[in-house]
Amino acid sequence: MAAGWACWIAFINQLLTTLATTNSLRILILGSGGREHAFAWKLAQSKRCAQLFIGPGNAGTSAYGQNVPIDPLDFLAVKKLVLENQIDMVVVGPEEPLVRGIWDYFQAHESLKKIPLIGPSKAGAVLEGSKAWSKQFMLRHKIPTAAYQEFTAETLEAGLAYLKSHALPIVLKADGLAAGKGVVICQSHAEAAAEMREMLDGKFGTASARVVVEEFLTGIEFSVFVLTDGKTYKILPEAKDYKRIGEGDTGPNTGGMGAVSPVPFVDALMWQKVEDRVIRPTVEGLRKEKIPYKGFIFFGFISVGGEPLVIEYNCRMGDPETEVVLPRLKNDLLTLFENCAKGTLGRVKIRTDKRTATTVFLVSGGYPGDYEKGKVITGLDLVKDGIAFNAGTTIKGGQCVTAGGRVIALTSLGKDIPSALRKSNRNANVIQFEGKNFRRDIGKDLMDS
Repeated sequence: MAAGWACWIAFINQLLTTLATTNSLRILILGSGGREHAFAWKLAQSKRCAQLFIGPGNAGTSAYGQNVPIDPLDFLAVKKLVLENQIDMVVVGPEEPLVRGIWDYFQAHESLKKIPLIGPSKAGAVLEGSKAWSKQFMLRHKIPTAAYQEFTAETLEAGLAYLKSHALPIVLKADGLAAGKGVVICQSHAEAAAEMREMLDGKFGTASARVVVEEFLTGIEFSVFVLTDGKTYKILPEAKDYKRIGEGDTGPNTGGMGAVSPVPFVDALMWQKVEDRVIRPTVEGLRKEKIPYKGFIFFGFISVGGEPLVIEYNCRMGDPETEVVLPRLKNDLLTLFENCAKGTLGRVKIRTDKRTATTVFLVSGGYPGDYEKGKVITGLDLVKDGIAFNAGTTIKGGQCVTAGGRVIALTSLGKDIPSALRKSNRNANVIQFEGKNFRRDIGKDLMDS
């Protein structure tokens, strides 16, 4: 009798192994930053991830899969890679391929259209690709945001007249993608007029062919992320990032010097306002306007007197926020993506680690201005009780070297911000490269919240 049960157990185990192998997936991640390293790290944990390809990836992503030297904007090269390697799913990290329509490209080719691609259509990516369009969308769906006007070269004189009577300071935004540099806060009317002229004259190329003039809001910012299948959505852990290069939030803006999750002041009441006034109307608005959207939505919020207003949308996950959000996500990310692709997100329950995550970015000397590349990085083997998410790195001559302004994000988990930050800062200190710079005060403003 015991032998019979043993045979049955062996048969069931073999069947489960066969099913798991049959259902395993080959996944391509497009991108090369810390966000994509975090995706690779998380997806590699899934038992059903058969193989990962990261295009082009960085020195860190190669630990979880195969880096492939392709440009995510070269859709033909992406198609060739997907078909030759029998890719089962594509995860798009950065915004530009989405804004340029990689989802639409897949839908237009019979050989690609059945392969799930995590990311919105070109029409959906306009949420990030055009600040003017996203403002109009918010107005149509009664989503709270700052007051604004938009101007082009043809309406320059009207724009200059509008600026003269505008309260100070004045926020000017390039309408399109400008590599995170298209937002300028002007402290005088003369400065705003000069800036508008420069922007409309091509300061940011075609991105500033249209300029959005926005009301300046005073408050504290935070970010919320959802994954949507176009019908329903799941809210991921929130985060707060730090853009200024200098401690105490001083100096010029960067792509992000660090982040914290969760955010203490985002309490139950704030969550209710965020979901009822913004998240649900946004997803329903996209559906009502028949805009295909299966992917992430990033909501950039500012809390003004306890009221959440939308500063911006992004059509993808943020960076460095991804590096604190995914370590707190307990769900299998591949399963989430599958449900997103199938339109069955409604059956999923998000599970979150209650601990705090902090990430501290090491950046190149001179960043966000001019900086040198190719600096040898040491100490990665000394990182402990944390994760080193590579961003601007590559392998050269068998060594890990710098290849960008933001180099490595050091993420740690702890019972609270101080304990997590101590670990992140400790790891930031052990990694060395010429010109290394980082902020030591990430999250300290929240410690008394």
